[in-house]
Amino acid sequence: MKVPFNVVFLIIVLIFGSCLGNLSQTALNAMFSGIASDFFIDVSSGQWVTTIYMLVLGITVPSVTFLMKRFAKKTVVLAALVLLFFGSTLDIFAWDFYSLIAGRVMQAVSAGITMPMMMSEIMTSFPRDKQATVMGIAGIAMGFAPNIGPTIGGWMIGVAGWRSFFFALSIAALLLVALAALFIKNVPAINRRAKFETPSFILSALGFGGLLLGFSNASSYHLSSPFVWIPVVVGAIVLALFVRRQKRIKHPLINLSIFSSRRFTVSFWAGNFLFASFMGVTLILPLFIENQWGGTALDAGLALLPGTFAAFFINPLAGFLTDKIGARPVVVTASVFLLIGAASMMFIDETTPFWLIVLMQGIRATGVSGLISPLTSWGMGNLSHEVMTDASSFSTATRQACASMGTALMVFMVSFVPEIGMTSLMGYQLAFAVSALFSLLMFLSAVLWVRR
Repeated sequence: MKVPFNVVFLIIVLIFGSCLGNLSQTALNAMFSGIASDFFIDVSSGQWVTTIYMLVLGITVPSVTFLMKRFAKKTVVLAALVLLFFGSTLDIFAWDFYSLIAGRVMQAVSAGITMPMMMSEIMTSFPRDKQATVMGIAGIAMGFAPNIGPTIGGWMIGVAGWRSFFFALSIAALLLVALAALFIKNVPAINRRAKFETPSFILSALGFGGLLLGFSNASSYHLSSPFVWIPVVVGAIVLALFVRRQKRIKHPLINLSIFSSRRFTVSFWAGNFLFASFMGVTLILPLFIENQWGGTALDAGLALLPGTFAAFFINPLAGFLTDKIGARPVVVTASVFLLIGAASMMFIDETTPFWLIVLMQGIRATGVSGLISPLTSWGMGNLSHEVMTDASSFSTATRQACASMGTALMVFMVSFVPEIGMTSLMGYQLAFAVSALFSLLMFLSAVLWVRR
């Protein structure tokens, strides 16, 4: 089956749009100090540029199913890219911290639309024997971009200041807007009479928003703080109410019949373990190198770089192999890499050679890159086209929450362990142990339940 050019082009635009969104999410991790200095705020307040991004992204994602039914795809894509452009442009000229946050909100809404839409379009547009290959190429947006983000952000703030990042982002967004307007075919909406399920959206926003806010607050407050546990508890309760409502109403915001597929259920939980294991390491490893190992910010960036560039090639290769030999050998092999890399990092200390730290991180990053696209394409491969967007939207939102949870637990270990009389090194080692635990759960899921 030959895929029409306009569909291929739509997916290419979505991949680049998602790549910019993921890049924007993590690049600012290296810019907190510069932003805080310019707006005369403390660094913990400056972290809201990423906290609000994760919150809004998690809140936006569940609405994508409705948007793709109610509006033409070209309209949805253009709206997302225009939001990215205006949000980036606003942040170039941000006159205070609140205007900067407003721009970040627009960027997050854009990413919340493009990422699940990208996965859905790939799975519904390509034949089964090509889905994993294309998803592997798209995995560059899901895996490579967020890993390279802190390195790019650190380099740009050092060379031209943090506003230069948003200038580059706005130029890239404007180019995508022009290409989308010219070359994406205007196909009619699936159902112009589709109604927005407002109560479900409110429950989803409060549920995912509460979880993301609580986990994000864990980087600034103790786990026993009400600023952490109250949002998490409320978010979990409201999310349970959201799930209950989806099962009882005729036109749910998210069709949870997706969980009647065993393959999707396995990939859903395995993907959650994966994201909980790896996102926090991109923050904890640079902190370890700078604060414990005695390295510089450049060393911290270099430690992530080789594994990140390797991921650029591993993502498409893993997808290609999945189409050729099946998901199980690829997923099991990649999960072994993930587990070995994550477990070995539990034992690093101040005497560990830099090349060995880079090697451990590279092995772990290879495992991550070898898992993202095969898990996604295998899990969604036997779903009907009608629920593909439901699957991609709910998976994306949940993975964001799990990534925040994993990061919160790692940050907690680094900050809390020294307070009870243990060494700061032990705090970092326990943080890496958290990553290893989730990696073990990912490995067990692969070995026990992933089949061809």
